[in-house]
Amino acid sequence: MAAAIASGLIRQKRQAREQHIDRPSTNRRRKSPNKNKGLCNGNLVDIFSKVRIFGLRKRRLRRQDPQLKGIVTRLYCRQGYYLQMNPDGSLDGTKDDSSNSSLFNLIPVGLRVVAIQSVKTGLYIAMNGEGHLYTSELFTPECKFKESVFENYYVIYSSMLYRQQESGRAWFLGLNKDGQAMKGNRVKKTKPAAHFLPKPLEDLSVQVLTLPVVTLTVLAVDKFISGWVACALAAHTLP
Repeated sequence: MAAAIASGLIRQKRQAREQHIDRPSTNRRRKSPNKNKGLCNGNLVDIFSKVRIFGLRKRRLRRQDPQLKGIVTRLYCRQGYYLQMNPDGSLDGTKDDSSNSSLFNLIPVGLRVVAIQSVKTGLYIAMNGEGHLYTSELFTPECKFKESVFENYYVIYSSMLYRQQESGRAWFLGLNKDGQAMKGNRVKKTKPAAHFLPKPLEDLSVQVLTLPVVTLTVLAVDKFISGWVACALAAHTLP
């Protein structure tokens, strides 16, 4: 009798176990059909990455433009001419000290580095790899000139990109004795062709209406020259 009861219990347990195996589990977790579309699985990261990339791209575009604030001035060459930019973009010298073609905006774009922009045309002075001067509508690395104070407080402007490969001598902005623009590799810093005396605009009432691209900050002549000389003496840039 006891053996029959025991065999019956074993048979019931076996059947219950088999039914449990065949029955689908109700506690098993189901995969969400939108699992790959959830914010916690990548979309949130994508959103932030897109916003960040967009912001970086916007900042990079802003950095391509120089700081569009500078000093309106005339550059008087030691050869007896004012540097001027003609309406067609060509560069030469003029003896007329009141010509609007000789007005330039000196824009600081780095430590002792400036961009020279014509007030009348809005074009930048640039120097190519052959030493030729040309004008550019856009600000490029070829528009950067290193500004150095020379003897007698004259200033020389050299290309930031190009120089003599063998000697390392810099290429300079210069005018010859006839007032024509010279190739940078033929201008020596010890010659009058490379020496310029900046003469900031004294008449603060002049309205520069031909340059809607930039915002101009004009400094007084005495403060500009005194500050320039003081900085030059402090840095021992004078030979």
